Amino acid sequence: MNRTERTGQRVSNLFGMTLRQAPGETEIESHSLLVRAGYVRQLAAGIFSYLPLAWRSLRKIEQILREEMDRIDGQELSMPVVHPAELWQATGRWYDIDATMARFVDRRERDLLLAMTHEEVVAFHAASEIQSYRQLPAMVYHMQTKFRDELRSRGGLIRVREFIMKDSYSLDRDPEGLAKQYDRHYEAYERIGRRCALPLTAVRSDTGMMGGKIAHEFMYVTPIGEDSLALCDACGYAANREVAEFTLEPREGEMSPLERVHTPGTATIEEVTGLLGIAPRATAKMVFYMGSFAGEEGAREEKLVAAIVRGDLEVNPIQVQNLAGALELRPAHEEEIAATGMVPGFASPVGVEPAAAIFVVDRWVAESPNLVLGANETDYHLRNVCCGRDYEPTHVGAVALAFEGAPCGRCGEGLRMARGVEVGNIFQLGTRYSEGLEATYTDEDGAERPIWMGSYGIGTGRLLACVAEEHRDDYGLKLPISVAPYHVALVALAREEETWAAADRVFEELCAAGIEVIYDDRRELRAGVKFNDADLRGLPLRLVIGERSLEAGGAELSHRGVRESRIIPLDDLVAELRQEIDTLMSQLALDD
Repeated sequence: MNRTERTGQRVSNLFGMTLRQAPGETEIESHSLLVRAGYVRQLAAGIFSYLPLAWRSLRKIEQILREEMDRIDGQELSMPVVHPAELWQATGRWYDIDATMARFVDRRERDLLLAMTHEEVVAFHAASEIQSYRQLPAMVYHMQTKFRDELRSRGGLIRVREFIMKDSYSLDRDPEGLAKQYDRHYEAYERIGRRCALPLTAVRSDTGMMGGKIAHEFMYVTPIGEDSLALCDACGYAANREVAEFTLEPREGEMSPLERVHTPGTATIEEVTGLLGIAPRATAKMVFYMGSFAGEEGAREEKLVAAIVRGDLEVNPIQVQNLAGALELRPAHEEEIAATGMVPGFASPVGVEPAAAIFVVDRWVAESPNLVLGANETDYHLRNVCCGRDYEPTHVGAVALAFEGAPCGRCGEGLRMARGVEVGNIFQLGTRYSEGLEATYTDEDGAERPIWMGSYGIGTGRLLACVAEEHRDDYGLKLPISVAPYHVALVALAREEETWAAADRVFEELCAAGIEVIYDDRRELRAGVKFNDADLRGLPLRLVIGERSLEAGGAELSHRGVRESRIIPLDDLVAELRQEIDTLMSQLALDD
């Protein structure tokens, strides 16, 4: 392969045409632009092909990730996409994860799966490769294809079923070592965001199927995001809404006697409060789920889960699931609620057998006496219901969702709700996986101890999609120099053969100098079409060679999205472009 083929590409034989309009199924602007600019093509729902332009961008993103992982002492390896089921059975996740996991059976009747992540595989290898405390700490990483059979893919590369991730895994002898590697990854992810010109906000998050106690997500805050975030502009607190902490004043007062009241036609909080002349915060409401729980030998058992929150708040199903210890939740049907003696629309835990359901009570309900709640009788409610006196909760915790203006749990100022896309995540896993797969080390005293693990991921395709969403305008992409597939869009606007020859020579010279350039050498197209295509592809620099520019003394250089341009003599092009590229790169450079 010669140098020209490595650093330059002619548009006339580029694999990936531009489109005047995106297909109808595109949902967000960045998805539309990546399709129209010839970066990606959809093969099936949530499954995309990366055409040459996108693949070059992804390789650049991967190199940034690789450099940052190497900087914190990572060792790159490669682990398989197909895993034997017994690894995941050993940790329990084979049974815990729903149909999102793609399982299959090979010709030898062995259960296998397509990798969603690689904690089990790392623990399996650590069990044989790590023997002594002298080998710790350690960190390994890879770039690998993953598959999750998402129920609904969306947003182009934002939520897909097949994707490439950078996964890294830390191995330590104790929690203190894990915390240090966690902090190093936190800083590395901040550097990655800056090097890709993508603003990222680190938020506290739920650990989900990964397990562990501490986790952060690195969010690109944008209206197109599928995650809800709670942000405090006063103190900098940031969390996924699922785990956001906020504070409220509980209702005060002495407990009053329970009172049954007639409330005809009042099946909603609004109707009840209107009839009784009270505020929603003086009421409580019940939200019902059927929880799926692990039984014997991987079997699933279902049980009714009843969440109770104040009438002015919303239920947080993630926290309900966590407190109840359920593998997953689904909305309960009316007949499933009625089977316990509770009446949908007028439900109450009062007078119900504690074993009939798992009652998960929000802390603001548990601390507030004299609330209005259903009476388990159509058209009737109970006044002065008190948790602990009138019914016993199974679990008490924070199961209400944060809301706009809710007092921040850290400083008391109002929280701001926002949307975000999760670009990366980091987890302190603890010893769940090492204990399940017997990954241990021997300490100084000869005692065998489990390895403490951390897991850290970034989706490369999703990162590219977010960069495209952040850097665009009405004409196309405006990719940063660190991510753009090429640095320079060379456009020939020639009528004479001499001009074509000059443009061809410039292309060859730039390639020979190692400058990444895509050359629009199509002879049959008008200038407007070529300019539109160059804008659509979003390369940082545009160089135009035509009779007019040559008469002016050389080639016309401009930045994407900037009207101003200047003429550069042909003999100075390589030096000038190198300087421009270095300047753009330096704007993304980080101080070590």
